[in-house]
Formats: sequence, C-alpha cells, structure tokens
Amino acid sequence: MKKTIAFLMVLLAVSFWLGTAVPLNAQTRPEAGFCFLEEIDFYQWNLQQDRGRTFADGIAELSATFPEYAYLIQAYYDHWEDSITGAIPGSVEILYKLKAIGYPLYGLSNWSAETYPRAKAMHAFFNCFDEVILSGEVKLIKPDPAIFQLTLDRIKYNPEECLLIDDSSANIASARELGLVTIQFHSSQQLEQELGLHNLI
Repeated sequence: MKKTIAFLMVLLAVSFWLGTAVPLNAQTRPEAGFCFLEEIDFYQWNLQQDRGRTFADGIAELSATFPEYAYLIQAYYDHWEDSITGAIPGSVEILYKLKAIGYPLYGLSNWSAETYPRAKAMHAFFNCFDEVILSGEVKLIKPDPAIFQLTLDRIKYNPEECLLIDDSSANIASARELGLVTIQFHSSQQLEQELGLHNLI
C-alpha cells in the first residue's frame, strides 16, 4: 500500500516576542514581555488570523482595545520575520530524507495566509511539500475534523494511507478519529525512531 506522509508544520520554533519592537523594560525584564502578551491575549488574537481574519482587521481591533500598545501590535506584523527563531534541529533533515525516498509530502498548518509566504521565502525546505493546506486560506483550523477531511479530499488519499505528524495531542486525537495513522512529535530523534518503527525510513 502506498503511503502519504502528511508532514505537519513542526519544523519551526516560533517565538512570539520581538526584541526589535519591545519597550526597554521588557528587554531587560523578559517577564514584562510575557505579561504584555497575556494582557492583550495575544495567542487568541493571533489564532483569529490563523482562522482567516486579515492582519489589518486584527491589528485595528486590538489597537482600539489597547491603544497604548498599538505600535507594538503593528510592529509584530511589520517585523514578523523576527518572530521566527529557526528550524527545529534534525527535523529538516528528516524532511529531506523523506523527500529523497520519494514519499508525497503535504503540509497542514494553522497559519495565516498572509504570513506563510513570508516564512516560505525564508526557508527553502518548504519547497519539499507537494502542497500546503493553510487554515487561514480554508477558514478551518485544527483540531476541527473538517480540516483533516478537507485535506484528505484534496490530496485524494484514504485516511489509512496517510501518516499525520503533529505536536498537538488534540490534533492527533482528532486525526485518529478519522482513521489517520499518527505520530505525535516530541523531538526530531523521537520522530525518526517512530518513522523507523513504521518502516518508512
């Protein structure tokens, strides 16, 4: 039986705080930065861009609520590339290995349609994917089973033919309910070992 590796976007370690855009007290006191993120509920706000809301709308809404932080909120988008700290060691090597073997590779990510192209321009390994399904484009977000079903319909594979790799237990559980084979990502070493157990590398 042929296998598709639906290799999830677990390749980038992302830091949601910009050293180039923080107040001096947050640079010297890192906890101040985390308090700022918590105060504006950054992660829930950013999730709405992953759901398909434009950054222009998101920035306008959040800046109206927190005008004192408007310049920081805008700076996050303007300097978004600075929030990407790099690839998780070993993961890119595994991706290239799977590509060399000849597996079809698909990305499925909770990611804004506006910022993904900026990440792709920074890292050549994104070109390994045959297709990338973005939550920000399809207006569905993991762990909603609908986004997994949409992906299966688009790539035209049955669930049991696909191996889904994700670092979220909620996403893994949702995919398993649809019948996908899954590996929960914890480290590159663990991922390579489990791929070996599946006789895929």
